[in-house]
Amino acid sequence: MQPPARDSVTPSPAAPPFDAERAIRMACQTLRIEAEALLQLQDQQGAGFAAVVETILRSSGRVVVMGMGKSGHVGRKIAATLASTGTPALFVHPAEASHGDLGMVTRGDVVLAISNSGESDELAAILPALKRLGVTLVGMTGRAESTLAAHADLVLSNRVTQEACPLNLAPTASTTAQLALGDALAVALLDARGFRAEDFARSHPGGALGRKLLTHVHDIMRQGDAVPRVTPAAGCVEMMREMSAKGLGATAIVDGEGRAIGVFTDGDLRRAVEQGTDLRTLTAADLLRPSRPRSVRADALAVEAATLMEEACITTLLVHDAEGRLIGALNTNDLMRAKVI
Repeated sequence: MQPPARDSVTPSPAAPPFDAERAIRMACQTLRIEAEALLQLQDQQGAGFAAVVETILRSSGRVVVMGMGKSGHVGRKIAATLASTGTPALFVHPAEASHGDLGMVTRGDVVLAISNSGESDELAAILPALKRLGVTLVGMTGRAESTLAAHADLVLSNRVTQEACPLNLAPTASTTAQLALGDALAVALLDARGFRAEDFARSHPGGALGRKLLTHVHDIMRQGDAVPRVTPAAGCVEMMREMSAKGLGATAIVDGEGRAIGVFTDGDLRRAVEQGTDLRTLTAADLLRPSRPRSVRADALAVEAATLMEEACITTLLVHDAEGRLIGALNTNDLMRAKVI
């Protein structure tokens, strides 16, 4: 019995030998084309761009970004950038919007619909429904005469003269233009809102900037019995015991009102021993430095404490309250554990 005949398959043409120099030329050509597209994008922005920024600023709703294919991927990034810089935003897939997700769009929202051709079937299908919802429709498109542009209340132009793809087919320069225009919109909005680094940190609490701008000294300082302290009458042995027990390599010397009037460190102890000082007869008062110890308020940012310690070349810092009373202490290890430094 003969095996069944297999369908004939036309073999794919063999790929040409790899040419490293050509690959580098193509990369440079792509970067040049996309860079030129961004420069051309500048001349396309004017009163229309300003009107979009003002509309979003005055809106009581959110920015709902939509886009299909590569424009959809860019749209997700634009929505994320807007949301992290003070403009509430979300991405809604146009195809899913036709099957229920349009309920995520409410009156008062601004819809940013992205399509280079402006003829995306999925977007075109929901344009009438969007208009009935009473939203403001902003079209980001490369074609001013497109269906999307005709239905939009406002239009952002991302027209490019050439894709970086050698076939002039794959979205390359056009998606780069969309991404850059989205960034331009986010930056203009954050500037108009007076958005600050502290505001950015609030939406990035898990990031390095968030930790630096949201972590305060009172969040990480040692307090209560964990803070080494002695009175001026304490002897040297008592000071060393306090330093060893609390593990900070230093102890504060406090007056009767609980204010730090001095600090004695393991470095001070080492220097005194090297100089042959008889520590057995000395008290904390005898070892006081002429200058008051450096300290920081509990409500200061932890990064400020880190800067003070670095400038003073110290590893332990005392913490005081509004009245100047000693309430805590921290060292570089505490700052490192909190990932402030």
